[in-house]
Amino acid sequence: MPEIAPRLSETELSQRILDMAKTGVYRESIFEAFQSLATKRQVSSAIAHAKQLGLYSVSSLRDPDLGTYYQVDLAKYQSLQAALKANIQISASDDLAAQILITTQTIRAMLVISGGFTLVLVISGGFLLLTGHLQSGRFAWVGAACVGGVWSLQQYWTRLQSNH
Repeated sequence: MPEIAPRLSETELSQRILDMAKTGVYRESIFEAFQSLATKRQVSSAIAHAKQLGLYSVSSLRDPDLGTYYQVDLAKYQSLQAALKANIQISASDDLAAQILITTQTIRAMLVISGGFTLVLVISGGFLLLTGHLQSGRFAWVGAACVGGVWSLQQYWTRLQSNH
């Protein structure tokens, strides 16, 4: 009976893909390398995650059989690593991909919370205005405008950072 290899997490896959792409690697080679450790869907997801960490495709080297050719933007990868070490307490595992995934999830949660709070304030302000509580309704709408402004800034900064 053949021994079943343990499955890798997305962050482990991303880190290994980044290591492979430091010298350049084709997409099909990545799938072949991890076929016993992850599904194609998991590998595709890890490739998408690795793109946030500096992985990029070289269109001029695309092969009809092997697919997209990937390399790592070492400057981006190292700057992200340096920024994380400066701003986030790295755990004993020193898993850069896991730290970036946690940071990304935290930022998304902050955006959802501030957007939701803006919506609640707009709705409650409208309800207060309709029920005759004019001053309270106005305060709720002013609060919604302030929180909405913060949410807009967060969205802008998130897009700005994801483009770099």
